[in-house]
Amino acid sequence: MILLHPNEDYLITTEKILQTIDEHADSTALLLLPGIQYYTGQLFNIPVITKYAQDRGLVVGWDLAHAAGNVPLRLHDWNVDFAVWCTYKYMNAGPGAIAGAFVHARHGKVDYTKGEDQPQFRHRLAGWYGGDKKYRFLMDNVFRPTQGAGGFQLSNPSIVDLASLSAALDTFNQVDMAAKREKSLLLTAYAEFLLYQILSQDRNSTAAFKIITPKDPSQRGAQLSVLLREGLLEKVVQAFQDEGVVCDKRAPNVIRVAPVPLYNTFEDVWRFMDILGRTILKN
Repeated sequence: MILLHPNEDYLITTEKILQTIDEHADSTALLLLPGIQYYTGQLFNIPVITKYAQDRGLVVGWDLAHAAGNVPLRLHDWNVDFAVWCTYKYMNAGPGAIAGAFVHARHGKVDYTKGEDQPQFRHRLAGWYGGDKKYRFLMDNVFRPTQGAGGFQLSNPSIVDLASLSAALDTFNQVDMAAKREKSLLLTAYAEFLLYQILSQDRNSTAAFKIITPKDPSQRGAQLSVLLREGLLEKVVQAFQDEGVVCDKRAPNVIRVAPVPLYNTFEDVWRFMDILGRTILKN
């Protein structure tokens, strides 16, 4: 397993990824990367990296836990081999909600030209719920997968999990992804603007924080990761708790600020930054 490590700015550049692919392509079977890196909020260039790796013989998969519902994704058009994600983050299905998977259509084909008892398909774990419903009860010990990603299922998901996800998607699908992304870019830019205002007022000899998420909006989603000055994290988190604000922290000193366009407002962003600013400036 080849691990990629960030540079001094906490980022893993596209150039570094492509260089690593070149160095190890002859001995590597699979490239698996996060669409958005959970700690920094960096959005990777999925189409460029995917094509580069596939051109060198690698299968390419993406972990989209922090990208699904956050940024526009065109997995089929980008020729991604497969992807997985959770639905409890930006898709709002709740903790423990069912996950999702994408398998490119070319991997989900089932060819019956040699006969119905000799289906030709990409190898996989043969689960009961991956079998085509037309043949599932023949009991002839021949696995005939459902066409498409459904043919990779292993068992049935919980109906409660499905109901939670269905309710979340009913709301999510009322606005298209392009509109959500447009508002997301504005919300995050506003948050960034207010963060720099706080920095301009801080008179401490050591800067109160550093934003370690890329400044280029095309290289990030909703999230800004704020690396706080040593000793500030617990004070900031406590101030948020006292004001009834939920904020994610990542030890030792990072808070992840992610205004979500479905339900966060510009006023929410201002209130969050007002609490953060007051706490930092008195410490």
